[in-house]
Amino acid sequence: MKQRHTFATRLWHWLNALCLLVLLMSGLNISNAHPWLYWGDSGFQPAHAWAALPRFPHWMTIPDRYSLAIARDWHVLFAWVFALSLLAYMLASLRNRHFARDLVTRRREWRVGAILADIAAHLRLRFAAHGAKYNFLQKLSYGVVIFILLPLMILTGMALSPGADAAWGWLGQALGGRQSARSIHFITAAALTGFTIGHVLLVLLSGPWGQLRAMIGGGRIDEQA
Repeated sequence: MKQRHTFATRLWHWLNALCLLVLLMSGLNISNAHPWLYWGDSGFQPAHAWAALPRFPHWMTIPDRYSLAIARDWHVLFAWVFALSLLAYMLASLRNRHFARDLVTRRREWRVGAILADIAAHLRLRFAAHGAKYNFLQKLSYGVVIFILLPLMILTGMALSPGADAAWGWLGQALGGRQSARSIHFITAAALTGFTIGHVLLVLLSGPWGQLRAMIGGGRIDEQA
């Protein structure tokens, strides 16, 4: 019996969820130190900011009080776990063909009629298509997250690191400057947060116990979401 989710996918799923939670909460504490976003290489005056972020309450942050130093320690530690686990997951998924088998979209899936059918299936909370593990919208959203948003978080985070910036100054310049990298970092974090909230809501609406059992124990390949 083939499992719906491999061990590598399940391990990374939960480890990534923990990392994103800690990175978000520590990042909110860091944001409280200077809650304004800019474009380019420099920026400090609120009048020059393109966005002003709210001051996040302490119950949403790590630690549960304002401490820039401690928040940065948590952020850097889990950023390493986040980056290395993503790399390990990608290598494992190439080896076991998870990407090629489950996430690559086919030309027929890009037809308007097929996309509309997938949207209708999502509205009915039916996510598996024709016996496949994922339908087009799932493949597309997971692909954007895994191959664009998560790597972008790592690259922009490296551009914000003083050590990485000293060694690879070209990275920050490629992203439009240090302040642009910081803005992209926050925008990407907001996109990942939105995806996570939507993901959790869909799991809750489509039968959470079966979904959780599959992501913990593997499930069966013929189980429908």
